[in-house]
Amino acid sequence: MYFIGVDLGTSATKLLLMDETGGIRKIVSRSYPLSMPRPGWSEQDPAEWVRAAFEGIRELTGEIERSEVRGVGIAGQMHGLVALDGGGRVLRPAILWNDGRTEEETHWLNEEIGEGFLAEHTGNIAFAGFTAPKLLWMKIHEPELFRQIEKIMLPKDYLVYRLTGVHAADCSDASGTLLFDVAKRRWSGEMLELCSLRPGQMGEVFESSAPVGRLLPEVASELGLPGDTLVVAGAGDNAAAAVGTGTVGRGRCNVSVGTSGTLFLSDDRYVSPANHALHAFCHADGGWHLLGCELSAASCLSWWGSLCGEELSALQAEIDPEKLGKNRVFFLPYLMGERTPHNDALAAGVFSGMRMDSSRADLTQAVLEGVAFGLRDGLEIARAAGMTVTASGLTGGGAKSPLWRRILANVLHLELALPETEQGPGLGAAILAAVGCGRFPDVSSAAAELTGAPAEITRPEAGLTDLYDGRYRAFRALYPALKDSFALL
Repeated sequence: MYFIGVDLGTSATKLLLMDETGGIRKIVSRSYPLSMPRPGWSEQDPAEWVRAAFEGIRELTGEIERSEVRGVGIAGQMHGLVALDGGGRVLRPAILWNDGRTEEETHWLNEEIGEGFLAEHTGNIAFAGFTAPKLLWMKIHEPELFRQIEKIMLPKDYLVYRLTGVHAADCSDASGTLLFDVAKRRWSGEMLELCSLRPGQMGEVFESSAPVGRLLPEVASELGLPGDTLVVAGAGDNAAAAVGTGTVGRGRCNVSVGTSGTLFLSDDRYVSPANHALHAFCHADGGWHLLGCELSAASCLSWWGSLCGEELSALQAEIDPEKLGKNRVFFLPYLMGERTPHNDALAAGVFSGMRMDSSRADLTQAVLEGVAFGLRDGLEIARAAGMTVTASGLTGGGAKSPLWRRILANVLHLELALPETEQGPGLGAAILAAVGCGRFPDVSSAAAELTGAPAEITRPEAGLTDLYDGRYRAFRALYPALKDSFALL
């Protein structure tokens, strides 16, 4: 018995074949181009996702008995807008999560409509990457196309549609549209009306592990899969990755230090933090989660390494462990603006506190610490909202560095568990498929059995956490002092 997990990403679709015991039998990937037709724009042709997924599934299952494939789960990049006409044709290239064209629409939603109204009906405020501002942009700038819209989908939902013919959405991914009532797990009538949309344009809402339908006969034939292969609703990439790391149920946490940084905190209750600096989303396990997003994390270190012309491991080797918690140099990691907690696209990266005796090692250390401090900003908001967090998983490329793990554990005051293997959203999607096909009764039991024990745990050190608490207080003072200058620059 096999289950396929599909991770529809920004640069590639990665596919994973899992057996019924959780064993990973094969992984394949198919890349595709990203279009940036204007500065700040980010678009993709949805046909490329379909090509990549179909080619990948055929390769993934080429060496097994395909009749043993039971289900498919899909995780996907969130917030992207796919608009279809009445004939099911894509009206324009998909506008992606990292597209920045909606600054005016986002400002109008937060300032004119009001953050209070948005939070009441969606649980969140507007961010430039969300789907609702994209639709408002289409309404203003592409009115002829906007009037032709009959179906609105997120990226992974378009792939579900092409596999099954069903126009579906899942609660976790829909939470990032600003059109969804997260507390009630349904589309918000008030937000649809505000954006001149009809309920019929939105997909039927499912929980992430719920079967949406079976493969269309022509699709099953093309892929060589059984006609009764189930496709489940799937999840947004962060929620699916959380399932793959066992971050399900109340009080679980996962920190990811990838290109961007995320703080994922799961709960069985709906929690809406003060000032809405964290996203309040539905989780793929049937509960909810808070999500903090740091737009630049490991990418900060990559940027610094390219400027220095050095390997990242060599730069980190220059740092004196005795200087941890004592560095006088600070770094604001806002190279792409910042989402959590500032929601400020104009925020910029800054080194502060340099003196004549500051070394390159001091600046490298400041980059590592600045990313950790930025993640703590989100964690402090969650703690203020009543969430108790003492331990977390740690994933992403940055987690491979023992030094960075030590800094993160002490800045965040968390025990950090490094997984034995990290397969990302694809594993979570495969687990959701296994649940939907009846292999497990629910997501929690599936994740508990399939995600395994950690490879290593990094624990905070009492004296070092105290030192970093003082450094964090200084870090927090920098953004308010510089905010106005970011706008001037």
